[in-house]
Amino acid sequence: MSWKAYPTAWARHDARRAAARRWQQRGLLTPAQLAAIEAASPVAYYRPVLFVRIGLFVATLLGVASFVLLLVITINNGFSEGGIIAFSLVVAAAATVVLELVIRSSEHYRSGVDNALLYSALLAWAVAVGIMVSKLIPNHYHDTALMGPWLWLWLVPGLLTLLLALVRYADPVVALLTFGAGLALLGHVLLQVPIGLLLLPFVVMLAAAGLHAWLRTLAARADYPYYRSSLLVLRTLALAAIYLAGNYFVMREGNAALHGGNGPSEQIPLAPLFYVLTAVVPVAYIVLGLRRHDRLLLLLGLLAVAFSLFTLRYYHSVLPPAVAATAGGAVLLALALGALRYLRTPRHGFAAADETEPPHFNLESFIVAQTAHVPAAVEPGFEFGGGHSGGGGAEGQF
Repeated sequence: MSWKAYPTAWARHDARRAAARRWQQRGLLTPAQLAAIEAASPVAYYRPVLFVRIGLFVATLLGVASFVLLLVITINNGFSEGGIIAFSLVVAAAATVVLELVIRSSEHYRSGVDNALLYSALLAWAVAVGIMVSKLIPNHYHDTALMGPWLWLWLVPGLLTLLLALVRYADPVVALLTFGAGLALLGHVLLQVPIGLLLLPFVVMLAAAGLHAWLRTLAARADYPYYRSSLLVLRTLALAAIYLAGNYFVMREGNAALHGGNGPSEQIPLAPLFYVLTAVVPVAYIVLGLRRHDRLLLLLGLLAVAFSLFTLRYYHSVLPPAVAATAGGAVLLALALGALRYLRTPRHGFAAADETEPPHFNLESFIVAQTAHVPAAVEPGFEFGGGHSGGGGAEGQF
């Protein structure tokens, strides 16, 4: 049994067709070559346009809710904690079975129906696990904060479930929840030791950097197109975590929130270091983005620059807020428009349009491989007859 719920060919064909359309729009492919590539990469799944997917998603959620309500009305004798656990497990199992049938029989691929069934199954499973764990912990309602000792009992099974769902379904929302659960578990473990709060930002930065480095190696895998959207979410979150874990504003206000302070936040230890990280990390993102031609790094670097300016402005006022916001917005808008206009025609290896492609796609080899079966038009002339060759198992024709 495969770990993947969807056939990998669906994602691979989807990526090929999308790349071919981009190349054709840039004038790198002829319409005939585009048609040949699309014919060689058929769409064997059901995924309608965005608005229809949204409608199917909402309709499926309403269907699941109706099913749950029908079960509640049928039972009609109240629920104990054990009954709620059993009921939630039944809903989770039913949603999972229907999800697998929808994928295999109806060939839905992120059509809205399968997404809603997946989220419903995960929610029902979370309810069951949450109640089971709460039965094991006394006074759990007063002990579930990030610094409490029992939070890991919720986070560990939740993280394992999300990891399994991510590996099987490669859903971007599940990827986001998985990252959040992993980050919460890491913070929870660190806050159980006396110096954990001091180490927290540095451990988060190291963990996020390690995750990002590992995600970059996955781009060379053959099944990368299957996980591409979820890996993009994880990579974005890892880069954001590296920056935010070193941002002075986040560390100062977060430290105050963890200590339950209601008044103005106080100065934090190693404040000069966090000021340096607040200024250096965005510049490093931009430089690496330009050197590697990495659009994600570049965009996150620009956003980080804006947030760093906000951090500086928050603690060190130079201009009135309205004047600072207006001047900053005007400068950023002028720079963005100027860069877009300058890079409308590719210069120095950069362009305004996103020209990054998966590492598996090489234009020349891709065209040869996908269009080699297309017969070329030849002038009428001498034609060989229908002879056959034989011997040694050959079945060629001349």
